[in-house]
Order: sequence, then structure tokens, then C-alpha cells
Amino acid sequence: MDMPRAKPVSEMIPFCVFTPYYSETVLFSKSELKVENEDGISTLFYLQKIYPDEWENFLERIKSTADAVEDDDSLELRFWASYRGQTLARTVRGMMYYRRALVLQSYLEKRYLGGIEDGYSVSDYISTQGYELSPEARAQADIKFTYVVSCQIYGQQKQKGAPEAADILLLMQRNEALRIAFIHVEEKVAADGQVTKEFYSKLVKANDNGQDQEIYSVKLPGDPKLGEGKPENQNHAIIFTRGDAIQTIDMNQDNYLEEAVKMRNLLEEFHGNHGLRAPTILGVREHVFTGSVSSLAWFMSNQETSFVTLGQRVLAYPLKVRMHYGHPDVFDRIFHITRGGVSKASRVINISEDIYAGFNSTLRQGNITHHEYIQVGKGRDVGLNQIALFEGKVAGGNGEQVLSRDVYRLGQLFDFFRMLSFFFTTVGFYVCTMMTVLTIYIFLYGRVYLALSGLDSEISRKARISGNTALDAALNAQFLVQIGVFTAVPMIVGFILEFGLMQAVFSFITMQFQLCAVFFTFSLGTRTHYFGRTILHGGAKYKATGRGFVVRHIKFAENYRLYSRSHFVKALEVALLLIVYISYGYTRNGASSFILLTISSWILVISWLFAPYIFNPSGFEWQKTVEDFDDWTAWLLYKGGVGIKGEYSWESWWDDEQSHIQTLRGRILETILSLRFFIFQYGIVYKLRLTGSDTSLAVYGFSWLVLFLMVLIFKVFTVSPKKTEIQLMMRFTQGVTAIALIAGLVVVVALTRLTIPDLFACALAVIPTGWLILSLAVSWKTFIKRLGLWDSLREIARLYDAGMGAVIFVPVAFLSWFPFVSTFQSRLLFNQAFSRGLEISLILAGNKANVQA
Repeated sequence: MDMPRAKPVSEMIPFCVFTPYYSETVLFSKSELKVENEDGISTLFYLQKIYPDEWENFLERIKSTADAVEDDDSLELRFWASYRGQTLARTVRGMMYYRRALVLQSYLEKRYLGGIEDGYSVSDYISTQGYELSPEARAQADIKFTYVVSCQIYGQQKQKGAPEAADILLLMQRNEALRIAFIHVEEKVAADGQVTKEFYSKLVKANDNGQDQEIYSVKLPGDPKLGEGKPENQNHAIIFTRGDAIQTIDMNQDNYLEEAVKMRNLLEEFHGNHGLRAPTILGVREHVFTGSVSSLAWFMSNQETSFVTLGQRVLAYPLKVRMHYGHPDVFDRIFHITRGGVSKASRVINISEDIYAGFNSTLRQGNITHHEYIQVGKGRDVGLNQIALFEGKVAGGNGEQVLSRDVYRLGQLFDFFRMLSFFFTTVGFYVCTMMTVLTIYIFLYGRVYLALSGLDSEISRKARISGNTALDAALNAQFLVQIGVFTAVPMIVGFILEFGLMQAVFSFITMQFQLCAVFFTFSLGTRTHYFGRTILHGGAKYKATGRGFVVRHIKFAENYRLYSRSHFVKALEVALLLIVYISYGYTRNGASSFILLTISSWILVISWLFAPYIFNPSGFEWQKTVEDFDDWTAWLLYKGGVGIKGEYSWESWWDDEQSHIQTLRGRILETILSLRFFIFQYGIVYKLRLTGSDTSLAVYGFSWLVLFLMVLIFKVFTVSPKKTEIQLMMRFTQGVTAIALIAGLVVVVALTRLTIPDLFACALAVIPTGWLILSLAVSWKTFIKRLGLWDSLREIARLYDAGMGAVIFVPVAFLSWFPFVSTFQSRLLFNQAFSRGLEISLILAGNKANVQA
């Protein structure tokens, strides 16, 4: 934490701050602040409850009352709210603290040297901001600092008269050191009538009249957006940065005046002794300011804090494998601008553009350090869906890193120990996460194989006879390693170092009461799914997570679409394995042994199935649940077609879910992985009382005939012809078939050895086999379409999704029946002030249906 001595402002290293912006919120409009969600909660109301003291201070500062401010179209109110969201206005205000700090420091240095003698104390100048009136100090700060925001589509926004363009201009008017870079597209009509486009990179600032004034215009050879959007946005505008250092700042960051004062000290690190080579990237820690918004935001804040402090500290020294993981880092501008810039932008492969800057720096003999005496504010995602999309993007990006030549070259160049450190702190973390989940599958499939084959009871019997207790203990070992709680260990260690043992214990216990274990176990599945999919099929995509406040109830169907394939399907498969194991497995101590053996797996199943609804605002309100069911059934039954998005139709969503399978290699791998579902039917049919001790292959073949008969019956019940005469005939046929089916089952149960438990066992066998057929059909879609079976298979897939949705929806609906569950969830999700405000708003909004209920 030793901080180098700062040079005077006139001798310090000049630097630039650089931020990419696309179409995010610049400044909240009055309508955005006032619009209410279904609970009658507006963004302004939400902020007033989250920040009650700051709201009182704001009213006192502008000498007004709450009603007067809310009725008036107050620009100050818009700025107050925007400074508490994750907006461009907040980021610009934060970065402009650098300029204010430099003006203050320059002014004080001049007073100290005797340049100014006016009888006032330093505190007088700081309190009245008189230092900002000094032309010498302002000129000195402008020489040393500039801020460039690369607003890629600012020109298009201005042409369309978009409110974002007016808000960006307002920011330039309020901040004279702010510069906006954008891509200007100019269309020219040739003599032959052909339209050509010319592209320019332009830099503008606000002039004395409050209009944007063009400073530079650079003609480009073509459309600069060839690769990923964000790095291309940085690449076209980096020519407009100035100085010897450049700090890359993201759209969701903030800064503090007391931290900005230390920037001169940080820049001196470029001249410090940090080993064999001078530093090329100075790592800076982040302060996550969104921790008070909700319990999930608190989990993410704590996890992020341990990563940007303890984690980065160890990565930088002694491991020397720290890369550019976040966006407050300060780059040696001359080093990087002559070696490919600060962003690689190749489409798909460079989706995690941040870390490739670190790879590039290390490969080109750079040195990356980390410093914790200065920090920059950072806003993290605060809702489960936002967090899942972010973690999915990062996991997919790591999957692409595995395939990149940068990681290959680093692995070739590092020594053995540095290579291991690098592996386990980048792609290795995701490989280990995936291996953890795969171990669950291997363990459970192994136990199911032992149960269905009868080997587990035979091994235990022989071990007892021979006295081989070690073998028995190994076979019945408690399986705990699979739970994602272990990802919280660095966070706990960070707590102990930062706050002490007692505070760490208290915080950890509090987090457990807020279901921290459920969240981390759920995140384990998110990372595994997206990393594994990218490894198998490639094609990771940038996902815009959004930076809004979490006051909106997420509909059941929306959660199902997002988590169906990543969590729900996998959780139900694990649950099926556990049910088969408890049905046919052997444990020496009976139920207690089974519980100890499988408790962690059941926790994983419950977390993966119900976490999206546990952490969903108003997720257990009865009226919301009823509306969600209507929306779910409408989405499930709505026909797809050209131009219909997946959020409106199940058919369109199902087609979109298969888009990642495009290569022959991917189809073969999916086919091989899907074959695991054969074990259920093959093992269970020989356990039926109907089959007795018959182990011939004919029994297995007969089970396929029964399955084919079930498909035909399903086809009979789902056919719905358009002609009225045929419809009546089909309904009559369906009725007769239903009666015959029930009568046939009764006769078979009465006259043969088939029992009621056998019927449930058949369901355990048939359900995985049906999913196997669907998985193979999806993998070989073109071939199935040629056979004319695609429509029938799609209806079976719809039935499966309806069944999976029902398994999840029924417990949610049951809990929604009890009013205290919703109150408990509100306390769990939000801090106490907002929970109280939420209840007050529901009481006041007397016309709301859920209040009446």
C-alpha cells in the first residue's frame, strides 16, 4: 500500500480517461422517473426509499418540498436520480472529479509558492469552490487531463432528434473538459445515381454558445464496425486521446473526489521499480456501490470486492499473472497505441475484450501491477437475470479464450509455475467449475448403474464378509464437494482480512440467512452451461445485461425461457437420477445413509429449479402468480412463424434454442452426450415385476414397441383437423381411445404381474428416452424434416416443456397461496427501508388487484 510521492501538477504525467458508450441511459427523463410498474412503484419512489437521507439533503439544498420538486420539471431532480443510477451522467460526473482535484491541487501549490496572497484559508477556498475560478489552475488541469467518451451512434441520435443526443450535449455544456467521439456516416450520390457511404471519426466539444463544435474529423477507409461492437467503439476513438497514460472506464462506473486527489501518486508508479520491466498497465481496485440495493447485489458486491482486492493482489504479486480484468486500469498509452491499441475486436473470439488487452501487454514484454491505495466506483448487476446474463457472457468469453492463440502463446512462453497460476486464474476456473458439475453426473450415473445392475448390494455384501470396511466406506462416501458454496471461500477470507474475524463470521451468517448458498449454487450452473456450450459449439455472444433497478416482477415464462436449458433440464435430470437411485439402490443404513449421500445433490436440484423465483420481486404474490400462469399458457400455445419473436411464441423460442448446433462436429458430440439417457429404460425394464427374472433382449425390444404405441396414442390425442365433420369424428375416436386405454390398463394390472408401482417405473424409463429422441432429432434437424416427422416431434417437445413448467409452477403457486411468504421474500430480497416502503405503496394503491386479494 506504499504510495509514491506526487510531483507538482505542472510536472505530473498527463493522462486521459476513455469511456465507450452505445445506447445506454444518459440521464433519466421526468417520465422515466414517474412511470410506475404493476405495483405502483416508480423509479423516483424506489430511490427515495433506498436513499432517504440523501433525498432529505437534496430537498434542503434546493430549498424545496417533495411535492413541489416532483410536480416541477426539475433538471436538478433528473440529475439527482441519474447520479444514483448506472447512467452516463454519473460516470461523467465521477471522472470530472479528476479535473476538479487537479484544479484544486494546482491552485494550492501556487498559493504555497507565494503566487497568491489574499488572506483566505484553504478551507474557505474548498468550501466555496473559489479555486475553480482561477484561470491558471484551470488551464494547468486542462493541459494534464482530458476525458473522451466514444459515443458511437451520437451522430445518428442527433439526426433523429433522440433525447440521448440532447442529454449528451447537456453533459458537454456542464463539463468543459468533456469530448465526445462518434462515427459520422455521410451518403453521397454519384452521377450514375449510385449511393456511396463515407465514414468519419469525429471529435466534438461544447462551444461558448452551448452547441457541439467539431474539433477533428478523420476519414475512415470503410465501416469501422467489423468485429465486436464495444472494442471497435474504443478502437476508432483512441486516436483522440492525449497524454502518456490512458484510464479505461466503463459505462457503469463512478469516482470520488478524495480518490481523484491520489491520481498523481498512481501515475508515478510508471517510473517505479516493479521488477525487470517498467509497468505497462497499472491495476486499480474497484468499489462496488450497488451492494445496498438487494440481497443479490450484496452477494455480488462482496464477491467482487474479494476479487478486486485479495484476488488481484495475489495475481499481481507474487504470481505475476494479473491481466486487465476490469476497467479502471491505467494503460501506458505510448506502449499500447504502438502495439495494437487497448482492445482486440475480432468477432466472437474477442467477446471478453478486456482481458485480451492484458494478454497483449504480457506477450509484448509488458508488466502489469496492482495498487490498492486508490479505487474507482463500480456498479454491478443487481437482478438475478442480469447477473445470469453477465456470468453467461463471461463464461462464453472464457470458452472462446480456450480456443484463442493468445492463451496458447502465453502457455508456451510461461514457466511451469507461472503457467499453472495463469491457467487456474483464467480459463482453469471455468474448467474446474465444469468438472465439478460433471462429477455430480458421473457420481450419480455410476450409482444408478450400480443400483440397476445389483452390483452395489453385492459389493457391500462381499465387503462385509471379507471385513473390507475401506471398500464399503469408499462406496458410501458422502459427496459434498459438488456444492457451489466453495466459490465463496475467497470472499470469506477477504472479509477476515478487511474487517476482522467477528465481522466476517457475522456477515457470512447473515448471507446464509439470505440464501447465499442458493445463489452461488445457481451461479455454478450458469457458468457451467455457457462455458460448456461454447467449448462444444463456439459462437459466444455479447449479452446486454441492462443496468436498471430491480423493482420489476419477472414473469414466469420469461424466467423459463432464460433458464430452461441451462438449469431446469439439468436439475430435473439430476432429480430423476436420485429418484431411480432411491427406488432401486442399496444402502446399508437405509434412509439415513441415502440422505447423507444425496443431500448435496438435492440442494443443487432445488437451487437450480427455484432460485429464479425465490429471487424474483413479488414472486410469491397470488395475483401475480395467476397472471403469470395465463401468460405462460398463452406463450406455450401461441403459433410461431416468420417475424414472431421467441418471447411471444414457444415455437419460435424452441427454434432459437437450437441455433447453436451448426457444425457436424457439434451434432456428433451432442449425439454422443445424449446417449446417456439410454441407461434409464435399459435398466428399469428389467426391474419391473412384469418381466420377473427374464433378462433376454426381447424384453428391451418389447419396451420400444410400448413406447411406439404411446407415441401413436399421443398423436391421436393431439390431431386437430380443420373440417367440422372430421373434428367430430376425431373427438369420438379420442374419447373411445381414452376409455379403451384405461380399461386396458385395468385388465393388464388385474390379469398379469404388472403393478401400480410398475406404471410409475415405466414413466421413469420412458421420460428420459423421449428426451433422448428429442435431443437426437434437434441435432439432426435437417434429416428429420426430410422424413416429415418434425411437426410431430415439435408437439412432443411442447408437451415436455409444459410438463417441466408444471413441475416448477405448482410449488410456486402453492407457496403463493400463503400471504406471509410474499412478505418474507420482500424482506429477504430488499433492505428494510425499501421493504417498508413497498408495503406502504401497496396499501396506498387501493385499486391494485393484489391488495384487494
